[in-house]
Amino acid sequence: MSTLYLDAAATTPVRRAALEAAWPYLTGEYGNPSSTHEAGLRAAEALKDARRRVATVLGCRASEVVFTSGGTEGDNLAIKGIALAEPRGLHLVTVATEHEAVLESADFLRRVYGFTVDFVPVDGDGRVTADALCSVLRPDTTLVSIAYANNEIGTVQPIAELAAAAHEAGARFHTDAVQAAGKLSLDVAALGVDALSFSGHKVGAPKGSGAVFVRGSIPLEPVLHGGGQERGRRSGTENVAFTVALATALEAAEQERRAHAAACVGTTDAARDEFVDAVLSRVPGARLTGHPRERIAGHASFVIDGVNGETVLLELERRGVVASSGSACAAGRTEPSHVLTALGLADDEASTAVRFSWTTASRDDLAHAVDALVDAVETVRGMGQTPDERDQGRTARMEG
Repeated sequence: MSTLYLDAAATTPVRRAALEAAWPYLTGEYGNPSSTHEAGLRAAEALKDARRRVATVLGCRASEVVFTSGGTEGDNLAIKGIALAEPRGLHLVTVATEHEAVLESADFLRRVYGFTVDFVPVDGDGRVTADALCSVLRPDTTLVSIAYANNEIGTVQPIAELAAAAHEAGARFHTDAVQAAGKLSLDVAALGVDALSFSGHKVGAPKGSGAVFVRGSIPLEPVLHGGGQERGRRSGTENVAFTVALATALEAAEQERRAHAAACVGTTDAARDEFVDAVLSRVPGARLTGHPRERIAGHASFVIDGVNGETVLLELERRGVVASSGSACAAGRTEPSHVLTALGLADDEASTAVRFSWTTASRDDLAHAVDALVDAVETVRGMGQTPDERDQGRTARMEG
């Protein structure tokens, strides 16, 4: 039985084009881009071209792109770098539903440098409004960091409105766009952001690749110190192969996004919505988490009454469907999701979470996933029943 992979929010397969683009710089073209001999100059030219291609997707200058090892480093660099380089004051604003890379960066600044951190309240769907943001902004706010799209619940934030509100108050604005890349426009001018970070492995580049946009006029204190690569903003010998792969994968993801948008003008992600409707209608006690409409394509997350999410995932995998309970960065932890509890869910409700995410999946694939989920939930619920009760439930489902 082949496996249906529905955990793209955790990682995506590396695109063949990205692998082929990277291969020469892992083999014959192995020069250090800081070297002045021919091999080094060829590597430097490849790095320059990759930076230009990424900048084209972001709608920014090539000099405003800093290559990193991924989303976590990008978040750390943007938040710590902007806050420490030229602080307007020792006040930061973020959201309790952010990725740990954002939350821990803000907490580091609180513990070590004495910043105060305030959290913008979210509604039950995880959305932030400009009014809610304005309610926590202060004259000494240096930076606001709010994710473009949430990794666990898929909710998309009105980033342009939020960035405008932050700027009106005199603060800088950073967005973690790791989950948005390939699904939403990353045009930094339209978004109005001062910094944007993303990760390569969400768009088909290798793990360990990423970039952060930082508006050129903004001072940035480096997190990594050393030889002064990346214009002094991120020291360390550049990973030429992975930056070339990143540029290739990001271009491909953006082309696919634009093609999908052109084919679905005026509509939502129809396949996702059909999947959500099928789960809600066929799985008793299932509830969607996140916003029903303002959410990224290929993402559906649920809590399901009376089951343990991890146990459901095991049953799904036995049926050839791979999904997750939320952030892969929090896998193995026993405490409930901080994202779901921030929405107001109780700990026991949060423990029932199941998330499905995909880049390419046919309607037949998604229909199979619904069938597998129905069967898995019934099995998990039946674990607490007598054999006769399990048989009765199975017969009722078949007859229905």
